[in-house]
Amino acid sequence: MNLKLYKPLCIFDLETTGTNVAKDRIVEICILKVNPDASRESKTWLVNPEMLIPKESTAVHGITDEDVKNAPKFKEIAPKIMEMIAGSDLGGFNSNRFDVPLLAEELLRAGIDFDLSKFKLVDAQTIFHKMEPRNLTAAYKFYCNKELENAHSAEADVLATFEVLDAQVAHYDELPNDIAALSEFSFHTKFADLAGMIHFDEEHQEIFAFGKYKGQRVKDVFQKDLGYYGWIQSADFPLYTKKILTGIQLRSKF
Repeated sequence: MNLKLYKPLCIFDLETTGTNVAKDRIVEICILKVNPDASRESKTWLVNPEMLIPKESTAVHGITDEDVKNAPKFKEIAPKIMEMIAGSDLGGFNSNRFDVPLLAEELLRAGIDFDLSKFKLVDAQTIFHKMEPRNLTAAYKFYCNKELENAHSAEADVLATFEVLDAQVAHYDELPNDIAALSEFSFHTKFADLAGMIHFDEEHQEIFAFGKYKGQRVKDVFQKDLGYYGWIQSADFPLYTKKILTGIQLRSKF
């Protein structure tokens, strides 16, 4: 193994009802946990999303309403997921932009206070796009010289993603092999939240990236217009964005 791990790394992949982080749901999740000694364990769950799966989504991942009708709801497996990823770092393919935000939403809906600050995030797609702009199938062929069979099967995708990430570290001499440095490299731009609605200014203060207060510091806005905070909390914003804004609001009182 080329990666240098100081704690377990959980590579995960989601198959979902769609791509709207705030509204869509998980229908399958697979987690591959790789330990510092290179030992591995993996778990795959089908999930009842409590909504119909659009035919367009089924066309991508092949999972139908019939497949998940007797599967557990996400809130039933959420504690098992947290138990598996606790004390680990998180990785995936396009995970920073999609899988991590959607997983955070599902965990928060299940009543679990998911705290992203406890995890380093490594996105093999970002590394790939910075080094060799393509997709997972091409990455698997380029780095591992293998054909990716059963693409968009969560299990096939997580196994391929781990192999790609491990091979990337071996392929590029200038690429670090520890998770903290890879996590920094994995980000195109760092946001305060997962949906990219709260950015940082040059002094690393949170600023709004949307709406009438776009570009203004969040704490300053809340001090002069607390109703804006209340509007956001009652509107259809991602739960993790609301969580971050609540933290800023509590800090701004002091």
